[in-house]
Amino acid sequence: MARKTTTGGRAHRFGGDWTTAKLEVLKGYLESYTTALKSTTLRKGYIDAFAGTGYRDACRNDSENLSLLFPDLAEDEPQGLLDGSASIALKTEPRFDKYIFIERCGRRCTELDALKQAFPDKAGDIEVRQGDANKEIQDLCGKDWSSRRAVLFLDPYGMQVDWATIEAVAKTEAIDLWLLFPLGIGVNRLLKKSGDIPESWRARLNALLGTEDWYDEFFNIKVERDLFGNEMKHVEKKATMETIGRYFNNRLKGVFAGVVEQPGVLKNKVNCPLYLLCFAVGNKRGKDIAIRIADYLLKGVR
Repeated sequence: MARKTTTGGRAHRFGGDWTTAKLEVLKGYLESYTTALKSTTLRKGYIDAFAGTGYRDACRNDSENLSLLFPDLAEDEPQGLLDGSASIALKTEPRFDKYIFIERCGRRCTELDALKQAFPDKAGDIEVRQGDANKEIQDLCGKDWSSRRAVLFLDPYGMQVDWATIEAVAKTEAIDLWLLFPLGIGVNRLLKKSGDIPESWRARLNALLGTEDWYDEFFNIKVERDLFGNEMKHVEKKATMETIGRYFNNRLKGVFAGVVEQPGVLKNKVNCPLYLLCFAVGNKRGKDIAIRIADYLLKGVR
């Protein structure tokens, strides 16, 4: 069980069994990653966007979690203080050279800063950035990555990640990306069966997927004529959870050196898919071993 921060602050409450599953995958990959690079001269970094507090408290009815957004997807969870992704990264051995935690909420940033007290031997290598994850990540990706490598964990609550950010990560050719894609809690819900999607929803889907072509992929449009020759348009949703996931994974393949073919599927207790846990590799040289490790770790969440 994880320790509380020394400031007496609150743990970040979110998720249950499926959250544990994704963090176990991340933990396994980070350990393999730093071990594989320990004998190189490359500087190794860990970047965590939507980092929360560094710990999580698995309990029900948090006003900031799925119970508020989609009550039918919420579930009862056992209470208990557990390691979050930031804490897991800081405990990883061999260690990283740099830890960057990105969080918009000021209170959570204060909690993240408290990790410097919990991990004093790494305090000088911890950087907490308060701000929009897309902006901060794109700024980091604009640096010189020739002698650096990193693992980025993008763990949004919903559809906050922009495709422009994903492209920026891929262009570094130095960052391995773990990303939660909002399959059931976001994209599928916005794809109304009638095909009549509000402009604000379309704009969010465009930003997330990086294209407007998704409409033709997810809907059938038939144009017929009535007895008087007037055109009648019929729209039918053809997208399924599987086709939506495949579409996004193929988008990743278009920009990264390597992508795991079958992402993990994170479901709640009533078997509703919430997220896809996707993995993509930036560097061509190391992609084969990275894909093998990630693919093996994801077997338990498919």
